[in-house]
Amino acid sequence: MKKAIALMMGLMMIFAGCTGACAEEKKLTKIVFCLDWTPNTNHTGVYAAQALGYYREAGLDVTVVQPPEDGALLMCAAGQAQFAVDAQDTMAPALDRDDPLGVTAVAAILQHNTSGILSRAGDGITSAKGLEGRVYATWEIPTELEMIRYCMEKEGADFSKVKLIPNNITDEPAALAAHQTDAVWVFYGWSGIAAKLSGVACDYWDFASLERELDYYTPVILANNEFLQNDPETAKAFLAATARGYAYAVEHPQEAADMLIAGDTTGSLKDARELVLASQEWISTQYLADASGWGRFDAERWNGFYSWLHRNGLTGRDLTGSGFTNDYLPEE
Repeated sequence: MKKAIALMMGLMMIFAGCTGACAEEKKLTKIVFCLDWTPNTNHTGVYAAQALGYYREAGLDVTVVQPPEDGALLMCAAGQAQFAVDAQDTMAPALDRDDPLGVTAVAAILQHNTSGILSRAGDGITSAKGLEGRVYATWEIPTELEMIRYCMEKEGADFSKVKLIPNNITDEPAALAAHQTDAVWVFYGWSGIAAKLSGVACDYWDFASLERELDYYTPVILANNEFLQNDPETAKAFLAATARGYAYAVEHPQEAADMLIAGDTTGSLKDARELVLASQEWISTQYLADASGWGRFDAERWNGFYSWLHRNGLTGRDLTGSGFTNDYLPEE
């Protein structure tokens, strides 16, 4: 009889514990976070926050998903994801409409534009002028081409003398070594680091150092406007936990890199640990850089780029002052 009572009490305790855990599970608010590409070191803070339990501590159940064919921004605008990764330049067309899409940039993942032009060492493409008479692999995006034209003309070079070919390159150093192209636009934190590891000697120059107005924010975290309006506290909780994840990556780049690899469900990083670690060591210094806090936008810099787009005919209206906010970030 005593054994039966003890067994019954034990089962009741297990059931009560399960009920409590299930109730706690139900209390978690579900969040969908859409990447802009396969997982890479731009995203490490999110994976670190997930692995370290920061989201659960904030009462959130975060699911990280890959972008659909029509892009993360549209998925976020449609309300299928509360948050997504995009960039200030590619956001512009979504805002430059009679009915702007309902998204707002709520955090800067990196503080500066770390993109630029990669070329073979010794070919003389050490600045924009060096592109004259060379082959450049292009995505054929108006903003991309206008930025290159603008930088070349500032140095007295003729953009019409650049030979443009479609950019279908997946391995930039290999493409340069094979003379598939002479120059290609890359994001240094990944492809620039990959070039160093590849053993292919390359030259590189970046846009941010040539013109302050081209030091725009890329990448950024977007949020759905309706979600922000209806549930601002959840948005703040998500960004506070995400900020903790990026802070961890700043202090512990190697450990955070391993969390990124472990959390990658696409398998794209499985055999890339050397690159991930090297990229993480470099990019961890860029998450905060000279900002007062992770994710914060400098309004003058944001507006400067959108003003530049308008002056150069890339937007139909001046988007100055639109598309971003610091209101949901943790207080400094």
